[in-house]
Amino acid sequence: MAKKASTSGTRIVPLGDRVVLKRAEAEAKTAGGILLPDSAQGKPQRGEVVAIGDGYVNDKGERVALTVKEGDRVIFSSYAGDEITVGDHTYLLMRESDILATV
Repeated sequence: MAKKASTSGTRIVPLGDRVVLKRAEAEAKTAGGILLPDSAQGKPQRGEVVAIGDGYVNDKGERVALTVKEGDRVIFSSYAGDEITVGDHTYLLMRESDILATV
């Protein structure tokens, strides 16, 4: 059964092998202590899983559960996923295969 992300009454239910992530906050300061304006802050490739689909179907027609679970902190590829906005929150919707590692 798919796990659902709930935000202000609207639920995001990813299908199949899709995962919904909340991207980590961008660093506002450099290692040397210089404050960065919003335009200079890069989008982090890290996030937390907030909802998962019910898995994918393999060649034999069997449903295979996803490896990641809600609450996992993950690293994903640079251009992975689609940004979606629900209420005041922005999420990433991507395939599990776009996730590179758990942290």
